Amino acid sequence: MGKKGTKAPGAPPPFVLWREVVVAYAMPAAMAGIGGAVTRQPQLLVAAATTIAGTSALVAALTGARLRRRPRHSWSARAPRALVTVALGLAAAATALAVGLAAAHWLPRLPALADSPWPGRLPGDLPVSSAIAATVITWRWRGSLPRDPAQRRLPQHSRNPRPTNPPLANPHPESPVPSSATPASPIPMSPAPEHQQPAHLNSERQTS
Repeated sequence: MGKKGTKAPGAPPPFVLWREVVVAYAMPAAMAGIGGAVTRQPQLLVAAATTIAGTSALVAALTGARLRRRPRHSWSARAPRALVTVALGLAAAATALAVGLAAAHWLPRLPALADSPWPGRLPGDLPVSSAIAATVITWRWRGSLPRDPAQRRLPQHSRNPRPTNPPLANPHPESPVPSSATPASPIPMSPAPEHQQPAHLNSERQTS
């Protein structure tokens, strides 16, 4: 037996949610942070670690947790991989856009955020981050599922051998089957009829 946690040869990679969430936060934060540093945009530097990376990690956690609870016969597990990925990415982007528009409308009414440019970035940061996170998580989740059971092939050692026909049993156990080593009894010979006997024997009988 192999060690615990080892992946069988040919098996898809496992889907680990916490690892996916960490990557979903670190990658957007690093890319947006580099972009803000290169273009000298301090607002982008702040948003890289807050709204952009935070939204990406949140969407990845929610989407991944939802997908892991989906049964294997559901639409998201049986439909084409690209179709499911695009559909969930667009759904996440549309939901995040609605949240971003609502936040950009209501947050500036707060005294602490009245003069902050941060709420104005939400309609753009939230949909982009959500779409990327949902797309990546869905694609990786579908890649971790096993293939269709109808397309699987059993390994050579697990295939059942072809059953052989059992020997025929004696239908009458009380009468033993004669062995081939037992000599056969001689067949008695009956005398041949007179018309088939030799001619000299018939002539002798007639003279007598």
